[in-house]
Amino acid sequence: MRAGFPDFRLGNVLSTSFTGTLSERFGDAVERIPVPRRLIDWLAVYGLSVDSCTPEQLDLARELRESIHAAATAAALRDALPAAAVQVIGDRSVEGRAAAILTPEGERRWRLGSSSVEDALGVIAADAVDVISGERDGKLALCASPTCRAAFFDTSRSRTRRWCDMNTCGNRQKKARFTANQRRNAG
Repeated sequence: MRAGFPDFRLGNVLSTSFTGTLSERFGDAVERIPVPRRLIDWLAVYGLSVDSCTPEQLDLARELRESIHAAATAAALRDALPAAAVQVIGDRSVEGRAAAILTPEGERRWRLGSSSVEDALGVIAADAVDVISGERDGKLALCASPTCRAAFFDTSRSRTRRWCDMNTCGNRQKKARFTANQRRNAG
């Protein structure tokens, strides 16, 4: 935890990890990017370094985050994608200037056109388009935790993952089941 802020929940998929910057949406919600500095920190973790972030840019980022969450949730449920969410994702995608580059290790990285939040959001939006449209190998799913219900991208071999993160939601649910069983067996 940095300076009193909750730790980031990091995943392998940029856009769904970004939606995880607000967790426990159906419980005691945890905002992991409450101030512009935390957005800068989160972007840097994913190699999208920006020089600064204004409160207005943080608002744009949160709007994108909620739009990705809404569209990914709809896609996971095989519902119609919300038009307003699709519009925001598309707008952020075309507003950003970034290029995909190849590293010597054969990995794809992004080079931002500038060090602006808008360029970084464009990368996240483009990733969301790939994930939600089915262009990437995997399956959108929703976390089985009733307080979380985060959309995540399941790339497991069987495509049967139940939790957005086994270290948080999965362990919490397993512990709750264990405790309930202990009480039931004691009574």
